[in-house]
Amino acid sequence: MAAVAALALRNKRCIGLSGGQGAGKSTLAALIARAAALAGRTAVVCSLDDFCLAKDARLQLARTIHPLLATRGPPGTHDLRLALAVLDGVLAGRSTRLPRFDKGRDEPGPTAQWPVAESVDVLIFEGWCLGVEPQPEAMLRLPVNRLEAEEDRDGRWRAYVNAACADYARLWQRVDWWIYIEVPDMNAVRRWRAAQERSLAPHRRMSLAQLHRFIAHYERLTRWQQSNFAPRADWRLRLDADHRLIGP
Repeated sequence: MAAVAALALRNKRCIGLSGGQGAGKSTLAALIARAAALAGRTAVVCSLDDFCLAKDARLQLARTIHPLLATRGPPGTHDLRLALAVLDGVLAGRSTRLPRFDKGRDEPGPTAQWPVAESVDVLIFEGWCLGVEPQPEAMLRLPVNRLEAEEDRDGRWRAYVNAACADYARLWQRVDWWIYIEVPDMNAVRRWRAAQERSLAPHRRMSLAQLHRFIAHYERLTRWQQSNFAPRADWRLRLDADHRLIGP
């Protein structure tokens, strides 16, 4: 991983780090930031998760478009205007507040507590679906899991999320070097996310059933990224079922 961090820092301004839930994006992003500091360069990490819409905004989408949009994370549930403003501010060298989303409360953290980035050399932008492109319409017809089969019978939710993927291309244009961490399968994602959940305070944890339902919202695009985005990444890191790096 240290070699990956060193390579990623070579004359790069914005590094995009993509990969399934629990893959280790936050760990690698922190490693790259530390490598930058050792090289005398300032770096900040910005997560797509921190741009999730507030609960009220998602509930409005749930009422007017589809109930599954109440759940944060998939394309269409982020504040793209804020994300673009933050990335552009950091990359332009302006003093910029970096949003923080409180996952325990399922709400953005107080603005006054957002850290400020100034004179940054490297921006590390990480998120589970970074670089995603819309799927061909034919791929939307069949559900990929029970959630889609039972709660998105007419396909309205997945069509909305798919259309939103095109809007996110404006964010991806800010990235000039891509790293993709490839998970072995969705069973690994469920295990790794469950381990992450156990590290939280009891009152902030999801039950196993809640967690599996949450992950189901991400499954379609996690699978799509493996076939569509992985070959386009500048650096592809493959993990085995035990979370070990097995090669590019």
